[in-house]
Amino acid sequence: MLIKSILLGFIGVICILDSRLLGRLNLERPLIVSTLVGLALGDIQKGLMVGAALELISLGLVNIGAAQPPDMNMASIIATAFAILSNADSQAALTIAIPIAVLGQMLGVLVRTIIANLTHKADSLIEKGEYKRACNIHIVWATLMYSLMYFIPIFLAIYFGTDLVKSIVEVIPSWVTNGLNLSSKILTAYGFALLLNTMLSLNMLPFLFAGFFVTAYSNLSVTGVAIFACIIAFVLAEFKFKNEKTVDELDI
Repeated sequence: MLIKSILLGFIGVICILDSRLLGRLNLERPLIVSTLVGLALGDIQKGLMVGAALELISLGLVNIGAAQPPDMNMASIIATAFAILSNADSQAALTIAIPIAVLGQMLGVLVRTIIANLTHKADSLIEKGEYKRACNIHIVWATLMYSLMYFIPIFLAIYFGTDLVKSIVEVIPSWVTNGLNLSSKILTAYGFALLLNTMLSLNMLPFLFAGFFVTAYSNLSVTGVAIFACIIAFVLAEFKFKNEKTVDELDI
């Protein structure tokens, strides 16, 4: 079990460093990382099954602005390992994935807060001309903290069992979890506001309100609203292109 725990811990490290040092290989997606866990533990089929179920959950979780959603990446690694090692089905894996994702969310907020404070330290080092030390803060220490944030919980959960993770989540006071949930909602709204401040214009404002009211007062799903919006965009684009073509022909 020691070798498996270390191996899965390193898989978690590779996944957390995917969009930070390795480019964008989509290793953070539950379907991909669960398949890697299944490959490491010798059961790719169950890894794919659990990963597909967790992928459906993670589709509704979007990291917007500074908001930190539940960590489905860490949850996928531990839940898939639990399903394979205990010969459980994918539904049983889902029951432990949610508390693990919440725990990963809390660890993510903590680590990112520490790294944000280290950025101010790097600024002061740059002002002093100590560029190598400033570079080490971003490249070495931040990478090490992200790696430990994943390796330690995954190693402990696999080596001592997933009951340890559940116990840790239950020990966390309710005011902490409620505060983090509230802050995540506020940060999500703040992230939307930042995006709208950059992208929104007076010409686009009617479309924003139209999409909001259609979503709020109709029974259409998000997919239905998106299809409806694509049709409107296509029709408007056709009218615009035809008008421009007519103007060009008149100029000729």
